[in-house]
Amino acid sequence: MQFQQLHYFVAVAETRHFTRAAERVHVSQPSLSQQIKALEQELGAELFSRARGNITLTDAGEALLPLARRILADTETARLEVQELAQLKRGRVRLGATPSLCTGLLPDVLRAFHDLHPGIELLIEEGGSHDLVRELARGALDLALVVLPLPSPSPALTTVELLREDLVVVSAASEPAPRRPVRIKDLRDQPLVMFRHGYDLRELTVAACRAEGFEPTFTVEGGELDAVLGFVRAGLGLAVVPAMVAARAGRDLRVTALARPGLRRTIALAHRSDVAPPRAARELQRLLMASRRGV
Repeated sequence: MQFQQLHYFVAVAETRHFTRAAERVHVSQPSLSQQIKALEQELGAELFSRARGNITLTDAGEALLPLARRILADTETARLEVQELAQLKRGRVRLGATPSLCTGLLPDVLRAFHDLHPGIELLIEEGGSHDLVRELARGALDLALVVLPLPSPSPALTTVELLREDLVVVSAASEPAPRRPVRIKDLRDQPLVMFRHGYDLRELTVAACRAEGFEPTFTVEGGELDAVLGFVRAGLGLAVVPAMVAARAGRDLRVTALARPGLRRTIALAHRSDVAPPRAARELQRLLMASRRGV
């Protein structure tokens, strides 16, 4: 059974005339009659009674008509659904990002995307690069913003460098200011507020301190981004954070640059190599690439 045959059948049922039905569906009358006959043969029952030139539905035709109309309606609905998705009217994007990027980079980009495509649902998952890579690999995310180099390079992922960002030191505005600019070795004698394990910023900061020959001292550790900034505001210590985060942190936090060469991190946009991102995800990818700075 073909959708075209059902379309022709409904046209004949509604016009009760083969010629007028053929005109409605824009085919020749013989072609329409052949398709109706083929449908009847496949179903094993006549659908129309053609006695003395009057076209009426048989019992089988009466039974098929509402079903055929429903099938055709569902087909049209499916066509419109796919068309709307293709035109970015509906759908979803599953994006993973580190917490600092959710605070710094994403708000403006997601606002721009939502203004362009208000029907697209945005699902955001926060996590460290290691967790996000794993979620990408198992198909739980369409895109992810990760810190390079990846904790465990995966040939199944494609990464494109998005931006390079300086890290800065934040401290409570009410506390004495650290020397400017701050050298990594100056952190030896400073209490630090440190992120939980799994944060890329934790690994980067600890590695920089160890490269200078010392282990950093933590007054508080294990917090998420907002908690770390709150602990710094309370005067519990300094923290090393991305410049974009510091720019949004508020006047109660002092921002101090790190002395050259400083610390920088490289952010990349990643997706699976074996599966093309959905249309909506590719549009978000385009906006993210347009936001690149410092690359």
